[in-house]
Amino acid sequence: MKKGTIITIGRQCGSGGREIGKKLAEKLGIPFYDKELLRMAAENSGIAPENFDAYDEVPTNSLLYYLSVGNYGMDGVQYETPIHQKVFLAQFDAIQKLADRGESCIILGRCADYALSQREQVVKIFLRADPSARAKRLMAEHDLSEKKAADLMVKTDKRRANYHNFYANTRWGNADTYDLSINSLKTGIDNTVELIAAYADLCFPNE
Repeated sequence: MKKGTIITIGRQCGSGGREIGKKLAEKLGIPFYDKELLRMAAENSGIAPENFDAYDEVPTNSLLYYLSVGNYGMDGVQYETPIHQKVFLAQFDAIQKLADRGESCIILGRCADYALSQREQVVKIFLRADPSARAKRLMAEHDLSEKKAADLMVKTDKRRANYHNFYANTRWGNADTYDLSINSLKTGIDNTVELIAAYADLCFPNE
């Protein structure tokens, strides 16, 4: 894979996205950014780190966003940009700075595919799997009942979709949004890692 290639990974809850991302990073010998991106954004922006934990991949209230764009309400009173928006913009900026380094890396979630949509050397991946397979994985990993695992999947996927669809001009999980969509629990974790690595190398071969 060519140096400077960035792989972004969107994922359904329970599809193994974090494990796949970390194993892929180890295989390719490149950094993996998940929660680390929050720390970087906090350091660069000066916003308190606890705000990034509170609003990580959390959708913003549409009214607050509307007010923040113009900074005015209907009564003419000026509003300050809400913290949700500041957190998103700080993460967006951190992703851009990572890309500016010219080094390869893997970024999990956080609208990275949208943030890097104007960059050429990006491979956008989405990981999905059948609900029953995802539920079984969550039950085993977190010692959850089947009902709690199903509830976690629904709530997490809804939150991620709302967050992505609110900020991005693409639809979360829609195949047209990504370069490659994989049923990761059908192919298996390790095979999915190999598949993504091979695909990235085909897209941007090492010169």
